[in-house]
Amino acid sequence: MSAATILVADDDRAIRTVLSEALGRLGYEVRATGDAATLWTWAVRGDGDLVITDVVMPDGDGLELLPRLRKARPEMRVIVMSAKNTLMTAVRAQERGAFEYLPKPFDLSQLVDAVGRALSPAAAANPPAAEGEEQLPLIGRSPAMQDVYRVMARLMPTDLTVMITGESGTGKELVARALHDFGRRRTGPFVALNMAAIPRELVESELFGHEKGAFTGAAQRQAGRFEQAQGGTLFLDEIGDMPLDAQTRLLRVLQEGEFRTVGGRETRRADVRIIAATHRDLRQLVRRGTFREDLFYRLNVVPVRLPPLRERREDVPALARHFLQRAADGGLPRKSLEADAVDALAAEAWPGNVRELENLMVRLAALHPADAIDGAAIRAALGGGRPASAREGDENLGAA
Repeated sequence: MSAATILVADDDRAIRTVLSEALGRLGYEVRATGDAATLWTWAVRGDGDLVITDVVMPDGDGLELLPRLRKARPEMRVIVMSAKNTLMTAVRAQERGAFEYLPKPFDLSQLVDAVGRALSPAAAANPPAAEGEEQLPLIGRSPAMQDVYRVMARLMPTDLTVMITGESGTGKELVARALHDFGRRRTGPFVALNMAAIPRELVESELFGHEKGAFTGAAQRQAGRFEQAQGGTLFLDEIGDMPLDAQTRLLRVLQEGEFRTVGGRETRRADVRIIAATHRDLRQLVRRGTFREDLFYRLNVVPVRLPPLRERREDVPALARHFLQRAADGGLPRKSLEADAVDALAAEAWPGNVRELENLMVRLAALHPADAIDGAAIRAALGGGRPASAREGDENLGAA
């Protein structure tokens, strides 16, 4: 059997050389070019078994070329690389039919693994889906966030149940919202329910609804969140705070795909995608007997861990500027960050994570008298706006 031929397109000569040598040593035949036109010519001529392409090239965009490649050569898989390390890039690559997306600078071992999977007979090409041009509400080019983006991009065209974990303030609801807004259920409702904010005795009524007279004070029928979310996404925030009896009913709904209102007799179909989130260690709660193990496995189909801000400090300046811009768009004075302010922000541990950073930027936009924010202003604002103990309890995920 002849060796597979890989077509490489990247305007960076060094990357072409590295890939040609590395893949050549593994026995592949490699043809490399620095422009999109040559790649297209090779592909439509029937050359190559796999494409590895950059996004930005002098004569074209690799993402724009993807649908054409898929149409001309539906059997040929495409791996996309890009230095534009945003969630939108990962999503667009996935939507337009990329087999894999790798942010630059990439790990060579990851690329070699992706090549092996792409050329495997068992690998299935991903069908292209509808494209979206909206801006996603997540910011960060750190390696930790790139991992999150890649998982999210793969989840968006599915209805898989997702469990989002992370410390308070890391943006769990933003991720849930993005999975909905750019997923197959985007035209349906997005309904959120925070388990920690509901009295325990009302959780089942909030989830499943109730009939008139079902309990004292039930003066009329009320639709629950499952009914409100029909055809869309139900986001169960702080799932670790759900009472055990409500956990049992939720498990039954997930198993059977049906539910009944409190006090009702009619069975209703549950046509919703479930996304759950927690800042607690659910495995520890399972060991303590306060969270059902079978429900944990039902919800933890695809785990997504959001890193705390201290694990992606390189994202802090971009996040801070984004929040200042948003504050200005909302009518607050426009502010900029001095270099020592950026250093001060990057040096912080951020126990309150992204939410704490956002609150700080809004506070400074509103109250700082100068147009430019310096390091002293950052330190002073942090000293006055942070509680004496900002750490979560033992049940929280922490840095784990």
